[in-house]
Amino acid sequence: MAIATALATLQGRVIQYPWHSLGVAAILVPFLYVILNEFIRSSARVKGLKGPTGLPLIGNLAQIRVNAAEQYRTWSKKFGAVYQIQLGNIPVVVVNSAASAKVLFGQNAQALSSRPEFYTFHKIVSNTAGTTIGTSPYSDSLKRRRKGAASALNRPSVESYVSHLDVESKAFVEELYRYGNGGSKPVDPMPMIQRLSLSLALTLNWGVRVASQEEDLFDEITEVEEEISKFRSTTGNLQDYIPLLRLNPFSTNSKKAAEMRARRDKYLGALNKDLEDRMEKGTHKPCIQANVILDKEAKLNTEELTSISLTMLSGGLDTVTTLVAWSIGLLSSRPDVQDKAAKAIQEMYGTNEPMCSADDDQKCAYVAALVRECLRYFTVLRLALPRTSIRDITYEGVVIPKGTVFFLNAWACNMDPDVWTDPEVFRPERWFEQPDAPIFTYGLGYRMCAGSLLANRELYLVFMRTLNSFRIEPHDDTDWHPVRGNSDPASLVAIPQKYKVRFVPRDAAALKKIIAQSS
Repeated sequence: MAIATALATLQGRVIQYPWHSLGVAAILVPFLYVILNEFIRSSARVKGLKGPTGLPLIGNLAQIRVNAAEQYRTWSKKFGAVYQIQLGNIPVVVVNSAASAKVLFGQNAQALSSRPEFYTFHKIVSNTAGTTIGTSPYSDSLKRRRKGAASALNRPSVESYVSHLDVESKAFVEELYRYGNGGSKPVDPMPMIQRLSLSLALTLNWGVRVASQEEDLFDEITEVEEEISKFRSTTGNLQDYIPLLRLNPFSTNSKKAAEMRARRDKYLGALNKDLEDRMEKGTHKPCIQANVILDKEAKLNTEELTSISLTMLSGGLDTVTTLVAWSIGLLSSRPDVQDKAAKAIQEMYGTNEPMCSADDDQKCAYVAALVRECLRYFTVLRLALPRTSIRDITYEGVVIPKGTVFFLNAWACNMDPDVWTDPEVFRPERWFEQPDAPIFTYGLGYRMCAGSLLANRELYLVFMRTLNSFRIEPHDDTDWHPVRGNSDPASLVAIPQKYKVRFVPRDAAALKKIIAQSS
């Protein structure tokens, strides 16, 4: 009776004072929403796990928009190696040390076998062509795709791709020489690195090359894939964590995502159609896509085939490209490392062989160590793609419930002071001192990068041929620190600032001769 009387009184006042009531509601409703949301946020947190709570509604989003992995590493000094943050209302467990990563991602590999779905990337960018293997939630389809990719990226398969690595790395050296005018002109190496990665991805997957960075296909794919990479960011898309923002009809983020999706669909369709035509005519060359199509046991549908294609395409352009860009820039400021590498290569091949053998499977110990140190020091994918638990996990007495999102802070793990006494120093020799030390650049556990063998082989050959052919001399005064030198601190992939260097031939006559023979 009392409630009915109160409601009637309230109704009367609203009718009597409509504008006053509207003003009160405009203030009261958002206030009550924030209060209610705080109860929801609090109840969503993992009980017994420390971590910063952040601000109402947005949680820690404002604090990790820039250089998130470094901020997580800083927080680990206060909250411990494993703690929780909140992105909007979503609690996320962040893992920041080698030891804790080994326990959580190594011992709970199956429990952490899935991926969370994010609104921008999964619902807008990927709703037509689908997702890469790395960004797909766990399912029977994922298992089929992983099996197909594993057979295409295992050691015997990688060995069969050596001829392609040979062609593309030679073309890379030739471009450095040509665009750099024999060492007299400083150049931005990024287009050459992108062409190398893109051409290798297209050759392996569709059996076609990109012979020049002047081709229209080069510009289109590199631009679109670079933009799409931003939508994969775990921190750059606020609408992923604040659903209210998705209602904005003027959202430039959603519009851009849809535009990139349409452009990607177009070139993927053209590449697939071209391969189908060549397969019908019997003129196609062996490649991953054709091999999977012809494998009757694989039983992959069109969307699953596209997922493997996207994986090959985005993997090389995202990670290998940016790592080579960081590495060349750093090496231009470290002639001591270049000289050690050149000496080690020449001890194997002599002084008159700029293009060392493509069959060399990481036999030059110093260059192999240099590659590993670049992978560790820069950790271009600093936050490994997030996981979602498919069952409860217990860590140090704390039960982390099924459905929780986990971030592996690969950057913090690679900089772990419990593994290295001098993690902030770039020093390839550390891998002779601790050859079995862990490296987290490719992730860990069930969902770690399937293409690591191919990436290592590619990086090694590129380093061998580049450092044996040229002295890399700096042109710009650039900071090569992996945090300070990051040009886009909100991006999923750490990207170096634009720069130019000179590629000065170590033996101009020998290099010109071998380039002429290769052409």
